[in-house]
Amino acid sequence: MLAWAVVRPFGWPEAVMAVPAAGIAVATGVISLDHARAEAERLGPVVGFLAAVLVLAHFCDVEGLFQACGAWTARWAAGRPVRLLTAVFALASVITAVLSLDATIVLLTPVVFATAARTGVRPKPHVYACTHLSNTASLLLPVSNLTNLLVFAASGLSFTRFAALMALPWLAAIGVEYLVFRRFFARDLAAAAPADRDTGEAPRLPLFAVVTVGCTLAGFVVASAFGVEPAWVAAAGALVLAGRAVARRKATPLTVLRAAAPSFLAFVLALGIVVRAVVDNGLADVLGHVVPGGTGLPALLGIAALAALLANLINNLPAVLVLLPLAAPSGPGAVLAVLLGVNIGPNLTYAGSLATLLWRRIVHQHEHDVDLGEFTRLGVLAVPSSLLVAVVALWGSLQLL
Repeated sequence: MLAWAVVRPFGWPEAVMAVPAAGIAVATGVISLDHARAEAERLGPVVGFLAAVLVLAHFCDVEGLFQACGAWTARWAAGRPVRLLTAVFALASVITAVLSLDATIVLLTPVVFATAARTGVRPKPHVYACTHLSNTASLLLPVSNLTNLLVFAASGLSFTRFAALMALPWLAAIGVEYLVFRRFFARDLAAAAPADRDTGEAPRLPLFAVVTVGCTLAGFVVASAFGVEPAWVAAAGALVLAGRAVARRKATPLTVLRAAAPSFLAFVLALGIVVRAVVDNGLADVLGHVVPGGTGLPALLGIAALAALLANLINNLPAVLVLLPLAAPSGPGAVLAVLLGVNIGPNLTYAGSLATLLWRRIVHQHEHDVDLGEFTRLGVLAVPSSLLVAVVALWGSLQLL
């Protein structure tokens, strides 16, 4: 399934392999029908949220939010590569945290390409920042990443307490990434842009989209206090923006359905069932002997390192599905350490997360080469250092809060 997701023969979607694989696992008794049904019910709210946030991000793009952000970024940077990198880091971090990593990959990356071309700077550092921050900057909120939603459900924390505990690790990891990027891409960032480039007139900020996203984010906090699933809040925000687009004839119901990426949602459900089958047939026993117990700093470091390693071997979504049941008995600290590993770790290899695979396709569409060696060297520098600092920051947050 994962090999198919990486290669995608003939451009076919991931679900073409995943759904039959899950069906075969159930039909042959590798996983019981009851266990498969239980896994689908557990992932149901997560998949529903993913569909809603994909629609929300898509219609933010239709409203012009990302284009406006790109134009303002270009004007603020004024052709200076370091300032542009700083702006991209800030923009990608906020978009990833609020609208999820998919928005950063699918919608912000093309905007960053256009912004670099408009200002005349070399695009590589800024484009690479999109993929790294789509993973690293997704640590902050329960709604920032699919892995976060799974961890949030297993942690027993409220929305605000989750965000409070992850705020310091989020800032620390982004800060280390920024320093690594400044060093790694020093030559590209030192190249001066042409002085006569016109960044153009900044477009109007789409206030309706901004207010809708703000209300949706506030709704997550309120809903958490009343035990309401985040999927319902995200669905409300998506319905407002999608309904406005349909009413103004900028979209059709079919457009809304396509924005929800139903084939990808089927892939996520099928992947969950197959991973549950693997866990039931021995993987949990093997990992149970190596997952550290407790929430001391050495244990948190061990859990995060194991999660990062597993994410690069089998992808971060299966990794979090496998590790959560093993880490949950040690408490929220251990569960959040798993999240640090599966969110930061994928920056080491292409196969670490589906977001990185999608980013690579988008980069190729813009006729920009991604060198595997360069990507890996950057990951070797960024991942261990940012993971170490983030785990220490998490340990500190657990002591203080």
